[in-house]
Amino acid sequence: MKLLTELKPSEAKAYFLKGSSYFNHDFPLYISFEPILQDVAKVLDGKQYFEFKGSNPALLPDVNYNFIANKDGRFAWRPIELMHPAIYVSLVNLMCGDDNWEELTKRFAEFANDCVTCCSPLVISEDEQSDKAAQVRNWWQAVEQQSLKYSLEFSHVLHTDVSDCYASLYTHSIAWALHGLDIAKAKKGDKALLGNCIDSHMQASRYGQTNGISQGSVLMDFIAELVLGYVDTLVAADIGDKKDFRILRYRDDYRIFANSDVRAEEILKVISDKLRMVGMHLGVAKTNLSTNVVEGSIKSDKLAGIDLQSLGSSNTKTIQKQLLRLHSFGRRFPNSGALRRLVGELHGKVLKLKVVPDDLEVQIAIATDIAVVSPSTFPAVAGLLSQLLSLAPSESKGELWARIVLKMNKVPYNGYLQIWLQRVAKPKLGGLEFNSNDPICRVVDGEDISLWNNEWISSADLKASLLVSKILVKEATETSPIVALDEVELFTQYAWAY
Repeated sequence: MKLLTELKPSEAKAYFLKGSSYFNHDFPLYISFEPILQDVAKVLDGKQYFEFKGSNPALLPDVNYNFIANKDGRFAWRPIELMHPAIYVSLVNLMCGDDNWEELTKRFAEFANDCVTCCSPLVISEDEQSDKAAQVRNWWQAVEQQSLKYSLEFSHVLHTDVSDCYASLYTHSIAWALHGLDIAKAKKGDKALLGNCIDSHMQASRYGQTNGISQGSVLMDFIAELVLGYVDTLVAADIGDKKDFRILRYRDDYRIFANSDVRAEEILKVISDKLRMVGMHLGVAKTNLSTNVVEGSIKSDKLAGIDLQSLGSSNTKTIQKQLLRLHSFGRRFPNSGALRRLVGELHGKVLKLKVVPDDLEVQIAIATDIAVVSPSTFPAVAGLLSQLLSLAPSESKGELWARIVLKMNKVPYNGYLQIWLQRVAKPKLGGLEFNSNDPICRVVDGEDISLWNNEWISSADLKASLLVSKILVKEATETSPIVALDEVELFTQYAWAY
């Protein structure tokens, strides 16, 4: 693994312009935003977005493309934004300029302190593993393993995290984080100040708002880390010596180690106070204290997942029984990392089925309900369903598919699910029908629409570079009707660390 801040400016720019950096969630393999990013980069040629504008994008709605990922199949939603590519590339050009990148990386180095250990520096893979896999491996090594070591020193561990971290970040705090509060306040209106320029990009893409940054890209993760690193320094300045406690931070997740609940709560108050300065608040529902550091250091879903896995396939000889175990697990730990890993493992087993199982319809029903309860598992569940449907008799395949779609359509705000439902249905060998009003699905269906509001752009060349049909890097109808493991699998070698 290599730190992102160790890259040269040109290397960092190339990294941010990768499709997987622009959108760091799973999409079907025929969708990629990299062609648009590359074409926009050619038109901008290192320049800023405002050199191509006819009006101020900050005065227009829907400059970014927003869609909702459902978190629990009911009323918990996570907004995901695809930042306008012209503003995104402009921001990359700005931040990856030689002097600016040096200033940013130097500032990150200054955040290191003896009080708060940041365990979430952005890392990139240097082998066959994905960048996201490298990040998860880093989490396991830096957070979980270090937490277990602290059990020798401390009796208490307090967990907490920030509620809606990206949505609540006060964009003016970007300049505070980069330059320090005094300089940023003194140069509040200075358009040449790097922090102010980054702030203006945020506002330009989000209707002029100063609360919140878009969520879904590595670039925004980088900016969030900048602000949270600044908060770390504020916490360190207030608390001082760390003789009787330790703090581990992974992005917006905090672990406080101490030898009494009173001391842990004192430190929690300091963290809460400093986060409030940049617009953030701790989530009460996810704040909990454990008096056993070993047990408290491992996520409850992971411990349960280890227990589930240790039962072995001999105790669940049928796919139906394995699905039922995962269904029960998902009811206890919906959308958990352990559940996603376990569903992914079952996906691999189901792909080996060669004979139509007698309980095919039951397997499909259980798998579908797992996705309803835990929508984040749906890429892997789509893999399960694609294989099971391929085994179904031709005369019943369409009817089974219609019932799956009917059930999934009951999940509110399910645009992300729609994209993966389309993935199952679209290959011509599948013989399945699926219609969706989701904009990305409509692009895949060949409609000429735009995902972003481009009314502010005066350049014809820039508008041409934003042609949304470019996101289709191959024909969806020519895709294999069976979703392969490597299309949805986060990582392989370090999957057990989840």
